[in-house]
Amino acid sequence: MAKFVDRVTLHVTAGNGAHGVASIHREKFKPLGGPDGGNGGHGGDVVLVVDNNVHTLLDFHHHPHQKAGNGAQGAGGHRAGANGTDLTLRVPEGTVVLDPDGEVLADLAGVGSSFVAARGGRGGLGNAALATARRKAPGFALLGEPGETHDLVLELKSVADVGLVGYPSAGKSSLIAALSAARPKIADYPFTTLVPNLGVVDSGDTTFTVADVPGLIPGAAEGRGLGLDFLRHIERCAVLLHVLDCATLEPGRDPLSDLDALEAELGRYEGTFGELLAKPRLVALNKVDVPEARELAELVRPDLEARGLTVFEISAVAHTGLRELTFALAATVEADRAQRAVPDTTRIVITPRAVDEQDFTVVPDPHEPGGFVVRGVKPERWIKQTAFDNDEAVGYLADRLARLGVEKKLAALGAQRGAPVTIGDVQFDWEPTAGIDGDDADDFVAGLRGTDARLESDARVRANDRLAQKRARRDGSGRQDDE
Repeated sequence: MAKFVDRVTLHVTAGNGAHGVASIHREKFKPLGGPDGGNGGHGGDVVLVVDNNVHTLLDFHHHPHQKAGNGAQGAGGHRAGANGTDLTLRVPEGTVVLDPDGEVLADLAGVGSSFVAARGGRGGLGNAALATARRKAPGFALLGEPGETHDLVLELKSVADVGLVGYPSAGKSSLIAALSAARPKIADYPFTTLVPNLGVVDSGDTTFTVADVPGLIPGAAEGRGLGLDFLRHIERCAVLLHVLDCATLEPGRDPLSDLDALEAELGRYEGTFGELLAKPRLVALNKVDVPEARELAELVRPDLEARGLTVFEISAVAHTGLRELTFALAATVEADRAQRAVPDTTRIVITPRAVDEQDFTVVPDPHEPGGFVVRGVKPERWIKQTAFDNDEAVGYLADRLARLGVEKKLAALGAQRGAPVTIGDVQFDWEPTAGIDGDDADDFVAGLRGTDARLESDARVRANDRLAQKRARRDGSGRQDDE
């Protein structure tokens, strides 16, 4: 018999992006063939998709580590690498995805609903894609990005309209068997139901589902019994039905005390979709086919109705009162569906980016006196894409950071030459490669492929001299224009 699993911890890893290639076209009688290195392929995503044929999270219980395919490296001749294969994980309807801190990331309700659990890394650009008018034959390529890695918690919250709540042996399994075609295990001892059961009920023109969870007992909030672990399966229900045993022989128990104990445990449950006691609640006084039970039901009914509850006297075995109960449940479900009704047209909410929102932030480093930490999606991604054993690649990174405004921000915060600057997991001593003005952001000095003259001390002095001459010419032309 398959084991029922409704909560698992899943470790997902997306595919890594592949490296781009630095290649120069070589062909007879074509001495200047130019760069032809292809791009690396993107890594595959890990995607959760709701499948109607999946009813448990058992597969992930046995295989909690899931990884998508890596991208393929590019090649010369402008040949791009293949993208990694996406990994599609099939999950039951009603699966909720949470992070380790309990924050809800996705609520997968509806067949075909999907969620990208981990995005694959971007493939690195080859040198053909990096060629510009100033850098005609780059001697470097960008590295591929690693794929995302996440630890996720998957919880299965069954999609049911009616939730049955009651003590062990109150007759919930018998009731769901009498109302639907479900055939749960029924026996004359407590905790017969060890996993939630779902049944489909037809009542007139309304069809709804009923969920039967393991019985609750006092102290369930402290871990006693089984029911509290499965209350997540009735969080989505439109109505709760208290099934109260009127024929119990246990001392100190009666329908009123049972109801008080059940609602106390429901009130202690902290669910994702609101409080359980805020839902409509009906009461079914069960086992009235027993004469003593019928007398007790007639005795406590006025007290229950005085609390504002709708009460039904039923017998799941003799099918007494089930017709009236199903019609009342159907009416409550229909009212809830009408309240939640949404138009068929898909509504898309677009949140524009703020005009003054920056791509990065620069803050003082609390661990390095005089140091700074640069945070942002772009700078951290560029760091991962850079091959630091290639001087030209490092110079290209410096140009990108300067164009983004990182150097200008560092200078505005008072960064001195040689100040330790941390981006991602890389720390380096800051050596300004550009002026404060954005027009000087790209100061590439052509040289041998794989080298950047700005990274050599003597060449840096010469580059700064040329930069000063460039500013002087620009300032002089500006004054002439003003005159």
